[in-house]
Amino acid sequence: MPTAIAVTSADLVLPPTDQQTPTAVLLQAPEAQTLELAIGDMHLLLEQHGYVIAVYPTGISPAHERRLHAIRSVLESDRIALLKVDLPPLGVAVLVRQLRQLSICDFSPGVVASAARLLAHYIHAGALLNSVTGLDRVPVSLRTHARSWVPGSQFAVLAGPHPRLVKIGPDTEPPPGPEFGTHLLIAKGRLTSDWVQQTLAPAWNVQAIQECPLPSGSPRWWGTGKMVEFASYLPAISVIYQLVSSVRRENCHWCGMELIGDRCGFCSSPLSPSENRTHAQGVLTHGTPAPPGTQ
Repeated sequence: MPTAIAVTSADLVLPPTDQQTPTAVLLQAPEAQTLELAIGDMHLLLEQHGYVIAVYPTGISPAHERRLHAIRSVLESDRIALLKVDLPPLGVAVLVRQLRQLSICDFSPGVVASAARLLAHYIHAGALLNSVTGLDRVPVSLRTHARSWVPGSQFAVLAGPHPRLVKIGPDTEPPPGPEFGTHLLIAKGRLTSDWVQQTLAPAWNVQAIQECPLPSGSPRWWGTGKMVEFASYLPAISVIYQLVSSVRRENCHWCGMELIGDRCGFCSSPLSPSENRTHAQGVLTHGTPAPPGTQ
């Protein structure tokens, strides 16, 4: 059985891109399930899959996060990875689907877990907002806050991989996007606008656009429900596989798990600077293959 990928909200599980991509397991919130049952479910997951990689956003409730750590502590298991991802909810959902794809490849659980930090760098996650007065996860100047009170104002905000905010106007250039082939996923809130499809997507040269429901945690993350959330991502598992394969693998000096990058996905122990490795140059810049069906 492949390594189990788990999430803390059902809307972080996007539809699979193919028939082979497994689904993710839902780890219930404390108010929805007793600790005893949650421990039993995790124990069963470990018995069935061997390892569990739980991915959750920074906006999760403190009680839910404490629940995850409590379960791992009670089970005394080093086979549970808890990955707290500093991406907006839609970006987290995209990352979860990519990890689901990787879980059935010939990578060890340690490599799959540590690949999350690498893959997150290639997800351009943002939103079109009607106001930034409630936005506290991306730097916003006082002047921009004041301008957001003007009726009809809209802002394009990029949260990752590099924060950027621009006020939309007739001659406004969209925030810089990926320099490689991507698909664009859109989730609409209570803001009526086609700017993402008609302006952002062509500027980013996206190869395809899909829509999905807005994650329940998105209005809280962005500070408003009047928004259109978006995320561009690498759609082809062949490209994702090549990217992860290009990174030198190490063994964690603390828990012994195999890893890529600069930090173990299971125990969070960092590598020393002399051990750090970056991905091979040219993986994405020397001709990214077009996703299936787009050629």
